[in-house]
Amino acid sequence: MDSRLRSVGVLLAGGVGQRIGLDKPKQLIEVAGKTIIEHSLAVFQEAPEIDEIVVLMTPGHTDRIREIVTRGGYDKVSKVVDGGASRTESTWLALQALGTEECNVLLHDAVRPLVEPRIITECVKALETHQAVNVAIPSSDTVLVAVPTPDGEVIGEVLDRAVLRRSQTPQCFRLSVIREAYERALADPDFAARPATDDCGVVLRYLPGVPIHLVPGSEHNIKVTHPVDLRIAELLFRLTSTPSISDLP
Repeated sequence: MDSRLRSVGVLLAGGVGQRIGLDKPKQLIEVAGKTIIEHSLAVFQEAPEIDEIVVLMTPGHTDRIREIVTRGGYDKVSKVVDGGASRTESTWLALQALGTEECNVLLHDAVRPLVEPRIITECVKALETHQAVNVAIPSSDTVLVAVPTPDGEVIGEVLDRAVLRRSQTPQCFRLSVIREAYERALADPDFAARPATDDCGVVLRYLPGVPIHLVPGSEHNIKVTHPVDLRIAELLFRLTSTPSISDLP
């Protein structure tokens, strides 16, 4: 009997893509012959560690996702539900859709279509011994703290790049841990005025005793946010689909 916890991939696709400048959610934009969300769905569908997929979609577009799921044969998808007005609201709706049975939850930005199977494998493996896991990569840029002045901004501090990381997704948790963090957040009257920018931020603030283990991410695991990101993603898909010289007969 398989005693391992089931692992659920949650695709957070509730955004409207205003910064892309189009009249439809950016998850439905085509890149390399498929919509962005189809690329993300395919990675989680093919990952042997993933038992189930839940999709949180922009309200008004869930039927389109159900069509994509049916046409593409993504049989791991168990639910397609409306997302919320914010990242934290969408995550809370996802947690409600999952119920209360303990499982591993991998919360992934659907607009990171180039997530590598290796990352999913390492995240699920890490959840065997850790309650919270984040994907991150070293910062290649020097990060400054800007201080406002009457004439503009000046540098207040130069941070040590050696200890800085750029956060990616999936962000992964035991269901009971992320649920408790959100229950505490939603009970805090100050949370709405100062919301966390991601799910690890919620755990860090409301369950500070839970260490968040880091798994190496990838420079290819980009988030499609701006118009230029569409071009970059297209090029990256071409590069990953082009055989190397050693692969040629």
